[in-house]
Amino acid sequence: MSGIRLDLSVRDLTETDVPRCGWSGSPAHVRQLVHQLHRAGAGEIDYLAVCTPVGFPVALCGVDYTVTPGAGMLWQLSVHPALQSCGIGTLLIRAAERRIGARGLTRAELRVEEDNPRARALYERLGYRAFGRAPDSWDVEAEDGSIHRYETICTMMRKDLA
Repeated sequence: MSGIRLDLSVRDLTETDVPRCGWSGSPAHVRQLVHQLHRAGAGEIDYLAVCTPVGFPVALCGVDYTVTPGAGMLWQLSVHPALQSCGIGTLLIRAAERRIGARGLTRAELRVEEDNPRARALYERLGYRAFGRAPDSWDVEAEDGSIHRYETICTMMRKDLA
């Protein structure tokens, strides 16, 4: 049995990448990425992309430094659906943890929806531990362009990086 090998790199997401990120969410989500890049320019966050050799983003992750003092909050983690379960999420999370450590912070946090056991299993395998539950919500764009509020319950998880 042979497999396909991709040489991937992790770098900052750029505005020129945004049009190629439609796989990561609705058009409203993709438009929101531009706002997040402005926050990155202000130093509030890092927004990482795992890219193919030709620069196509296949995974994304934000790291917000404004949510919890002393920690980087990972959010909006997504891997292209055709490439899930190939180790790309692990690559991305480890790169995000290095970014957090480079800022002198010793803890990473994230939230995972309670109905996403597959993602939670990945985070636990990478050393994240649950420490609470919290409601969360965000706007979602329907196919007709209408916006509605999605509400869920998330498990809060953290990992000490020191």
